[in-house]
Amino acid sequence: MFTHRPAAGSRRPVLLAATVLAAVLALSACESDGGGSDSAKKPGTSGTATGSVVAPGKPGEPAKTLSPEQAAKALPDDSPNAADFSYAEMMVVHHAQALTMTALVPERAESKQVKGVADRISAAQKPEIDAMNGWLKRFADQRPKGSGGHGHGHGDPATMPGMATDAQLAQLRAAKGKAFDQLFLKLMITHHDGAVSMAADALSDGRNTLVQEMANDVISQQSAEIGRMRKM
Repeated sequence: MFTHRPAAGSRRPVLLAATVLAAVLALSACESDGGGSDSAKKPGTSGTATGSVVAPGKPGEPAKTLSPEQAAKALPDDSPNAADFSYAEMMVVHHAQALTMTALVPERAESKQVKGVADRISAAQKPEIDAMNGWLKRFADQRPKGSGGHGHGHGDPATMPGMATDAQLAQLRAAKGKAFDQLFLKLMITHHDGAVSMAADALSDGRNTLVQEMANDVISQQSAEIGRMRKM
């Protein structure tokens, strides 16, 4: 079973890009104020009196002083690729099934703990679906041509990791009480494991900063929920 945990280094490209971008913006603001010595010496900016930018180095490496042009070129390519689009589209479908499962809990579950975790899943994944649909709409015109699929099967629920089968969902709908609680936890742990696996692929193969942030959030939140459900 996939047990990926978010490594601290998984956010480094995102943080580095944000830091360099902030430095470029700070320098631009400084220069737009006339480039005087007072503005160049304001604390909290990365610009210097010579019009350079101080960019943090990689772990264990010293910071570098870059020109504005070099700083702009240091920003990684953030344009969405096929993996980004595939992840967002698949995760919308994946989350939708989780909501289908949690909707069964109020009338069928016995355990207050199961009801509580179902409430948390529902509260978290509805906004995530909206965010991913919003991302897909925003970047629709940047979809790479010919990117009909990537990774675990583009848009096909049967090929996505962790998805419950129709037979399993029917069994869940027919269960009540402790039997429902046990089956719900079993299916949801598997479902979350699949989502973490997909998010890890997005971090590895994707390129867009927003998708990387969403994938990191999925790994962090759902790994924690897996741990809680396994203790129930």
